[in-house]
Amino acid sequence: MIDTGFLSPCERRALIFAMWTAALVASALVGSFLNVVIYRGPVMWGLVDDQDGTRGNLLGPRSYCPSCKQPIKYYFLIPILGYAALRGKCAACKAPISPRYPLVELAAVAIAGVSILLFGFATPALLSTLLGWTLLVLAVIDLETGYLPDWLTLPLIAFGLAANASSMFVSWQQAIIGSIAGAAAFWALGALWRRWRGVDALGLGDAKLMAALGAWAGATALPAIVFVASVASLVVVFIISRLRGVSVGATDPLPFGPGLCVGGYGVFLLMQAGVAA
Repeated sequence: MIDTGFLSPCERRALIFAMWTAALVASALVGSFLNVVIYRGPVMWGLVDDQDGTRGNLLGPRSYCPSCKQPIKYYFLIPILGYAALRGKCAACKAPISPRYPLVELAAVAIAGVSILLFGFATPALLSTLLGWTLLVLAVIDLETGYLPDWLTLPLIAFGLAANASSMFVSWQQAIIGSIAGAAAFWALGALWRRWRGVDALGLGDAKLMAALGAWAGATALPAIVFVASVASLVVVFIISRLRGVSVGATDPLPFGPGLCVGGYGVFLLMQAGVAA
């Protein structure tokens, strides 16, 4: 936490305003980068095929229209505002641009804003923001590809355990038990369902994500996370059925990862705010 006791009230307000502005602008820029990770990461990690070989990596090429492959002019790359200026269409070919791009940027800003409101300008706010951003990327990748990359879930487990080694969010005992219990419960549930019905209901990616959430939020948070995740997943099923104009059957594959990300981060924040135990 920054010491502002030596400043006058006016100077203190000006400093806080500047810090908020810098944090939110930086978060929007990070949100733009998260979109790059969402689009190019699954190809880099071998989860999906790059059919035309144009996606590249996190360093290049510069952002382009997926339809006509024309590079997007730099002034249209301004987060949120660029999409609004283009009215959701490519300037070159007029093909629609997915609203996912501004939504991810707005979500990145919201995650940082809530974390700062909850923790102030301090280390826990930074770690809470990084957790939220990672879960945001995982949720969208799982929704679009059906995968939860080990490149993101495994480091998230390690960082959660490291953050709580000094009991920053929960006790280190809660973090360790939560990580083990989260992974074990989902692995066992998936194995039982596979043995009973002969299909994979929960993948190992879900178990690893649950381990990460347990490492950050602790063992006592797991039941609430699963409950909120189940409700969120039902909402996703309803939205998908409406958008597609068809009913979603019990055997249709639907990702559970987005619900886990929403439930996990929501319960984590509520626990830190003292709303949930």
